[in-house]
Amino acid sequence: MESAEIVPTVNALRARVAQWRQAGARVGLVPTMGALHAGHLSLVEEIRKRSDKVVVSIFVNPAQFAPHEDFDRYPRTLDADVARLAAGTELVFAPSVREMYPEGFASRIEVGGPASGLETDFRPHFFAGVATVVAKLLIAAMPDVAIFGEKDYQQLLVIRRLVADLALPVEIVGAPTLREPDGLAMSSRNAYLGPRERAIAGRLNAVLRDAASEEAATRDLLAAGFDRVDYVAIRDAATLGAPSEGPKRILAAVRVGTTRLIDNMAVP
Repeated sequence: MESAEIVPTVNALRARVAQWRQAGARVGLVPTMGALHAGHLSLVEEIRKRSDKVVVSIFVNPAQFAPHEDFDRYPRTLDADVARLAAGTELVFAPSVREMYPEGFASRIEVGGPASGLETDFRPHFFAGVATVVAKLLIAAMPDVAIFGEKDYQQLLVIRRLVADLALPVEIVGAPTLREPDGLAMSSRNAYLGPRERAIAGRLNAVLRDAASEEAATRDLLAAGFDRVDYVAIRDAATLGAPSEGPKRILAAVRVGTTRLIDNMAVP
């Protein structure tokens, strides 16, 4: 099986994409932080349906981690990731931190709208870091389409707003969350869970699915063994504002042991 080509620089990425465009190819981008699992591979499969050439970026973005968070221990498995991508990816963009944030880097994107509240209440640095790196990736690759998982639902809406506000000519696709047999959303951070914590984590999806209210879901999560509930919120699915007559989404962030998990789903 042929391995995907790996490029470490923006210039090399742009050169390869330019060659594809000259040949009339449609380009898709899958931004990731690596430690790839079946959920990531499902994004690659979906983007393949919408493009002729697929770029997967692998970059653990320091700008979205606070000093007390898990940047240093976040799993980095580039060789294994590239091997898993071989069948569906032409190019892996794997830049260094210095490549993405050169010496003297002093700019960042501020975001509002769907970035307000929820994750921002607990990680106020997060979406500025995400928006900045995603904008850099989209400008570097200039894909026709990019895909993001619905597991990070607030992030997906922030990126859609970002692309609309900056008039970037990129279609943003949201892909359904891939889950383990017990309903736990697939995440690279699931690797942090010990056996007892993993059993508790598997109850998150069930509690949200059966939630009668935000307050009841919070009580049920604590009763299920979660150590802390950062939030459970029912919001408008399109804006993350107060729920209206349209579609709604329930979103939650919880902690079990030292691991923070997020999940969400449509409200029936």
